[in-house]
Amino acid sequence: MKSIDSRLRKLLGHAPKHYFDDKIASHRGYWGERLISQLVFAHELSKVQGGRHAALIERALTFAEERIEDEGFIARQAALQAEGLLGALAHEAKSYEILCVAHAHIDMNWMWSWDETVSIVIDTFRTMLNLMNEYPDFTFSQSQASIYRIVEQHAPDMLAEIKERVREGRWEVTASHWVEADKNMPSGESLSRHLLYTKRYLARLFDLDPDGLNLDFEPDTFGHSVHVPEILANGGVGYYYHCRGNDEQVLYRWVAPSGKSVIAYREPTWYNDYAQAALGSYVPEIGRRTGLKTYLNVYGVGDHGGGPTRRDLERLKDMNDWPIYPRIRFGTYAEYFKQVESIADKLPVVTGEQNFVFTGCYTSQSRIKTANRAGEAALNEAETFASAASVATGIDYPSASFEEAWRDVLFNQFHDILPGSGVLETREHALGLFQNAMAIAGTNRKLALEAIAASIDTSGLGVEDDKRTISEGAGVGFGASEFMPTQVERGRGSTRIVHFFNPSAHDREETAEIVLWDWNEPGRSPVVRDSGGNETPHQVVDQGFNKYWGHRYMRLLVQAKAPACGYSTYTVSEGDEAWTPFLPTDPRVDRVEAFELENERLRVTFHPVNATIVSMIDKTTGEQLVDPSRPTGLFRLIQEDPGKGMSSWWVGRYMNVSSVHENVKLKWGGKGPVRQTLQYELEFGRSKLKVAVSLDRGSSRLDFRAECDWHEIGTADSSIPQFNFHWPLGYECDSYQYDVPFGTTERKPLDMDVPANSWAIGLRRDSGKPGKPGKPSLMLVTNNKYGFRGTDRSLSLSLIRSSYDPDPYPELGNHHRMSFAIDLVDPTSSVRERIEKAYRFNHPFSALSGTPHPGALALDSGFLKLTEGTVAVSAVKMPEDREGKRWIVRAYETDGRRTTASLLLFAKPIAAYFVDTNERRISPAESVCLDDRSVSFDVEAYSAATICVEFQ
Repeated sequence: MKSIDSRLRKLLGHAPKHYFDDKIASHRGYWGERLISQLVFAHELSKVQGGRHAALIERALTFAEERIEDEGFIARQAALQAEGLLGALAHEAKSYEILCVAHAHIDMNWMWSWDETVSIVIDTFRTMLNLMNEYPDFTFSQSQASIYRIVEQHAPDMLAEIKERVREGRWEVTASHWVEADKNMPSGESLSRHLLYTKRYLARLFDLDPDGLNLDFEPDTFGHSVHVPEILANGGVGYYYHCRGNDEQVLYRWVAPSGKSVIAYREPTWYNDYAQAALGSYVPEIGRRTGLKTYLNVYGVGDHGGGPTRRDLERLKDMNDWPIYPRIRFGTYAEYFKQVESIADKLPVVTGEQNFVFTGCYTSQSRIKTANRAGEAALNEAETFASAASVATGIDYPSASFEEAWRDVLFNQFHDILPGSGVLETREHALGLFQNAMAIAGTNRKLALEAIAASIDTSGLGVEDDKRTISEGAGVGFGASEFMPTQVERGRGSTRIVHFFNPSAHDREETAEIVLWDWNEPGRSPVVRDSGGNETPHQVVDQGFNKYWGHRYMRLLVQAKAPACGYSTYTVSEGDEAWTPFLPTDPRVDRVEAFELENERLRVTFHPVNATIVSMIDKTTGEQLVDPSRPTGLFRLIQEDPGKGMSSWWVGRYMNVSSVHENVKLKWGGKGPVRQTLQYELEFGRSKLKVAVSLDRGSSRLDFRAECDWHEIGTADSSIPQFNFHWPLGYECDSYQYDVPFGTTERKPLDMDVPANSWAIGLRRDSGKPGKPGKPSLMLVTNNKYGFRGTDRSLSLSLIRSSYDPDPYPELGNHHRMSFAIDLVDPTSSVRERIEKAYRFNHPFSALSGTPHPGALALDSGFLKLTEGTVAVSAVKMPEDREGKRWIVRAYETDGRRTTASLLLFAKPIAAYFVDTNERRISPAESVCLDDRSVSFDVEAYSAATICVEFQ
């Protein structure tokens, strides 16, 4: 005799090809659908109990089969009779409950423009409010603070209706983030700002307790980084709903490396669903897996909004009356997780990142990736120096402007925008928001730097008053395209003042650039001096023949120093030229030209034909860091197999990998005491590439700056072209370390793209082992890329991908500017030091032209310095609730051990205490210690801590 499973399959009809197809395809009519659905539920219930009710189900099933055989369908009377045969199961069936939580998944600008997103929101919410008027027990839940901002701006009368439903408890606000964001590419600080700005905004808008905004609803997010539970717990979020990232546990406790955790629910079916009669079939098995008899049914048409339909509500109300079926009621996520709390101590524990899915999204739409990194970096610096300037000089801190800029950055972190799985209109709107964010961040950063500079006592620097110069005011806007403070000239004459600003919490010495405008002595070598009058190594990049809007400029490279979170002051003046006889410069002898970059730490040799790297020697150990048999520093054109489809989302199998290093034009771009640069150009396919490789004085870092005019086009019939940088390692490597939001993670070699915030390290196998001398590993660090691949003793970086859907031409043009570097990582270095290396690469010194004037500040000074502790400082800002002179300082522990973080401040604080991410004072077991200008506080391993510091 056939099994019950096979007989039910026959009654149901052919198996659906897609989840959203009708589960009952046999068209049995209402009563047939009702009975078959109850039979399926009863069978699933019996299965989780070891087949306990098989005989009962057998009788009812046979009865149904006979009625169909005799009559061709199941009539009302037959269905009622069959339900009677199953009557003994009724009580047990009703012990199960389906909690139906309605929502409308609204993808922000996914396949459409911003104005359409606004319309989707307004139209969807009108439908929901209308249904609420008709169905008094209907409840609705909606995430994403940005959606409520749309209603506030564009439909204020509707907002009043929503507020009333929120007060009734029928409209559940499930947003704790500005959007349903990507969780791999945003920085940890960005993920913290989602919590800060969302909770503040929604608490004010709806008069809600911010503690009640405790769910992070991320149904479609493409993976989840390892420290997310730590970030959420610090922001008062205890529950996590997601669909992608793992396929094992449904309900579990997700524990961060710090030990903090959230209760996570992984949707076992799907988050865009409509009410189907087969709904009950999931309940017993999922109940067995979760330990609850309540099944969370998230339903409603989505992606393009819409939400539940009238049919959904009518179906659910009707299905609740079926006798051999779970109870069904409308409800909220809060109700479900309240039940979960009753079994919280029994939940399985899951650790580690919940990855990977849609690996192409780490690279697709590269301009949006650049916008995210640049926006985060500019806001970090702007807030740091605005905080310093506000306390030190008294200027106003522009918190409202910063919030507006952050909202723009956070909106672009939506899981279809930053990952690059949108269309042309998606990108256009994202880049418009980016420009607004940069206007705010750049302007306020510059104003803060200028306020600090105006308070520096530069009166003793001996600058002459030359009123005949045209240099003052030259260079307006210069540097904005590089996302740096604009290099407008404020000085004049033959002595100029320059201030260098360092946003890092550590003292720094590195190469920095000065732009001199309308320098009247191009024939005389300039002299650069620090604040003590000491000459500083420098190098003229180009003489004063660069034209810019009615002015001319020249550039200098300087070996500069600057204190932590502070500034230094330098002067540029005319040098004294000694007389020497001028001799002819015509060449006399030809010699073999070696293309080699060398400084105190490294010697790097390039192949004279194709410009790949054939040798890289660590001069401190004599170690060869590359494998001479494998071309290194290699740009590659990869053809991905488009067979999987969804080309924006997936990196296809590599069909062909080829070097682009053919017919290379190689030349010196500069060779001086501060920087050596080799330049090369080449063409491949339809595209062109320009590369400058530089090695700075005393640096362990080999810098690459590339510009690509990209014209490769992907199609479903051919391939997905990818541009890629490849660096084989000259040592054995069994694992790779990557930076992720608020920390790092170590992964085994994987022949697939994986995400990192900005860097990856191929960890040397024998590094630091007893009896073996420590040898360095290599770091690949970037300023605007996120997709890495660590495998086969090599590091690769995905630079550009010409996916073809949903945007057929996402990358065409000469706008691809990228910087990345290979840096030596000493075996004894801490993770904190590695994170600092990457911070310095992404946050070079800012230069500001100065003038002579009296002031209260010294020529060189810092505002905040990390003097102790394995922590990285992620933010220095002022509180959102402005009262007095206060700083918010956030740091996270990097090395996996409890540490004491000590900060040396520029002024003596009067108080300091812990706050949470939402900037509310908390009282942990240990307090913050003050000692004159020092502030110290303990940070647990892998934890983030936020303190508030008050000044007089």
